[in-house]
Amino acid sequence: MDVDESAPGRRRTALVALGVVAATSAAALVAALLSWAPAPAEPARALTGDEAERLAAVRVTTYRDVRAGVRVAVGTGAGRTDLVGWVDWSRPLAYLQVGGPGAGQDRGLVQATRSVVVQRPDPTAIVTPARPPLVPPGDRWRLRDLPSGRGLAGALAVLFALAADRAEPAEPLRAGGGRWIGRDTLGGDPVDVLQAALRPVGPTAAPADHPVAGDADPRWWVDRDARLRRWAGRLVDGTPITVELDRIDRPTPWPVDALGGRPGLPRALTDEEVARLGRLATRLHTGPGAAVTVTAPLGSAANLRGAGWLSWSGGVAYLSVSELDTLGRRTLLRRDRAGFGRADVPVGPDLAAPGPPSVPPLPPPAQAGWRIGGQPTDGLDVLVDAALRAGGPAPASSTAIRVRGDRRAGRPVDVFEVRHQGQRLRYWLDRSSFLHRLELRTPGGLWAQLDLSPGPLPAGVVPPRPKPSRPRPGPAGVTARPTAPAGRR
Repeated sequence: MDVDESAPGRRRTALVALGVVAATSAAALVAALLSWAPAPAEPARALTGDEAERLAAVRVTTYRDVRAGVRVAVGTGAGRTDLVGWVDWSRPLAYLQVGGPGAGQDRGLVQATRSVVVQRPDPTAIVTPARPPLVPPGDRWRLRDLPSGRGLAGALAVLFALAADRAEPAEPLRAGGGRWIGRDTLGGDPVDVLQAALRPVGPTAAPADHPVAGDADPRWWVDRDARLRRWAGRLVDGTPITVELDRIDRPTPWPVDALGGRPGLPRALTDEEVARLGRLATRLHTGPGAAVTVTAPLGSAANLRGAGWLSWSGGVAYLSVSELDTLGRRTLLRRDRAGFGRADVPVGPDLAAPGPPSVPPLPPPAQAGWRIGGQPTDGLDVLVDAALRAGGPAPASSTAIRVRGDRRAGRPVDVFEVRHQGQRLRYWLDRSSFLHRLELRTPGGLWAQLDLSPGPLPAGVVPPRPKPSRPRPGPAGVTARPTAPAGRR
């Protein structure tokens, strides 16, 4: 067998050639990496027709999506306030946990509509907020009056303005009212970063003298389906704000009692429900009365809590009422057949502690400086007056609807809403027609509650009826007639 003596030489030559090729390729790659520079970003430009249409439709798309999870950052650094929760634009309702290093007195839970903010303050809450509990706590909520356009109020205004029931006109955006800034990726999805003012849209838009945002050109992160993923701009006082929207975490927020309670499916009353509403007065008069508690958010300085008793047969209501943020004073309120009486009495600081409100003293102090009036003077008077009048003629079923079913004192109840003489009242009736709660819609758009627990009343709530006077015997056994009042003799 012949041996090819030149084979090892050819292999060595091939290996040398491969080494030269590899070295040359590596050198070329290193040279390319050292000389590489990223391609310059596209410069900002005017919106295309498609981009203008998508930006014009962003807010109506948000509105049609109904609700979304939100994360909001207001301010920066040690002054930053964080808001985490959900917004339901169909109601509309925002339900948020407020935290962050700069939250201050806003720390805690917040629920808001476009016009009303109620808060459950919690100064001990952690700095980094989590999502609020799906079922909100039932206590310690109070009405807040926030400065417009700044801080929490400004953030809420932006959140509600990001949705509208109609699209913004696209032509002004196409004609220079908006700009394309660049591209980004959020949650793995490509988005366009667009720039345009947050203009008022629709009948619920803010008036021109109350702008939503102070930045004339905030940025909108918009995907291919015209859905807003992020918004960044400034409030009217110049504070930066960023809003992140999450359309996966989007439960239905549950409004607190002051905002009407959990959603229902309102409908007309059945015949049985009409009959039950008609038996209300009879049912109330068969019992001795009820202990009552009152929760009445009538203003930022009138978050009232009270307790006392009510008797339909005696026609008397007697309560002790205090304001959550006012220490050292409470008001006694008495309503009887003669009208209303009020008296301010000093109290100790223990009444400001959490817990049920204190009942009024018995018997009612005669020297308390009572102010007497015949007609209701505020929302609390109207609520108490409506509770006593529930023992009179039945509410008109023609103006009534069933709002929802609920529970009170461990019993199922139906919530009926009745409109009467410009008022909106809600009656919480059980199957026996007993009234467990009465709610009054206040002029500020909230609901004040009066809760009732049937049972015996303590002595002194209802004044004893005067005994009929006996005829005075006259001279020689002649019975004298009662003296007639002047003018009737």
